[in-house]
Amino acid sequence: MTMMFAADLAGARYGAYARDHRVLADAQVLVAERFDFDFVSAISDPAREASDLGATLAWFDDQPPAIVENSALLDDKNRLASLSVPDPSVPGRMRDRLQAVRLLAERAGASKIVEGWVEGPCAMAADLRGINTLMIDFSDDAPFVEAVFDFTVRMEIEFAKAQVEAGATLIGVGDAAASLVGPKLYARHVLPWEQRLITAIRAFHVPVRLHICGNTKRIVEGMGQTGADIIDLDFLTPLAHARHAMPEPQVLLGNIDPVRELRYGTPASVEAALAECHKQAGAAYICGPGCEVPRGTPRANLEAMTRFARSHS
Repeated sequence: MTMMFAADLAGARYGAYARDHRVLADAQVLVAERFDFDFVSAISDPAREASDLGATLAWFDDQPPAIVENSALLDDKNRLASLSVPDPSVPGRMRDRLQAVRLLAERAGASKIVEGWVEGPCAMAADLRGINTLMIDFSDDAPFVEAVFDFTVRMEIEFAKAQVEAGATLIGVGDAAASLVGPKLYARHVLPWEQRLITAIRAFHVPVRLHICGNTKRIVEGMGQTGADIIDLDFLTPLAHARHAMPEPQVLLGNIDPVRELRYGTPASVEAALAECHKQAGAAYICGPGCEVPRGTPRANLEAMTRFARSHS
């Protein structure tokens, strides 16, 4: 994921990258061509769906927009009944992502994977309810959590379908908040909805990539049961641990430390870190950092990542 890095490379302010699909597409094509990446992505921030539902966002000139948690859309649980699944074809931030996918497909689809993006059930519920409140809800009102998950999964299936129709050849699912849930709650409440979402998206004949930021060691076995074609792992979860929980042919992606190893390392240390990842993950492995490529990452370090991948393909 090269969001802020891509915007910087293109000389764009990140506020414009997140608001204007043309800026995003220009930056994604530029970074993919410059570093010989084999995919481009329409991800910019997790607030597109929440914004179209009416959530309050704080906007910044050169940072991603943020959902204002102290005025969460579902601070009143009764409001859930009044929500309807947005039409991603009408003006809004979801349509802007569709336009980004369409433009990326036109400009790079012949040679690159075009990744669309949706939020997972836990992440989307946290955006609507507030992450701290949602964590309490798991204990205090599990039926409400299930109701929110049901709504969010229905919405994200429709959003993913629209992106596939616009030209996406891969759908990423981001469910970062799930890393804060223990294994029992994950298995009981989160995993079944991730499975439902991923199964529905794969029925559109595209592969699915599941990305959960943070320490997922306690839920990694469940992640391998979601049906996702690619499992992203942050650097806090050793690939050897994940491979033990998810035997091949499950594809693993990651997971060098984005800051310590990619941003502040050297080309030689990046290649060494990737070699260790490859050793732990085995053949079903995609090179990448644990999460987003940080802005300010030396270009030589990204070149080293591509060089390692190409030399081991």
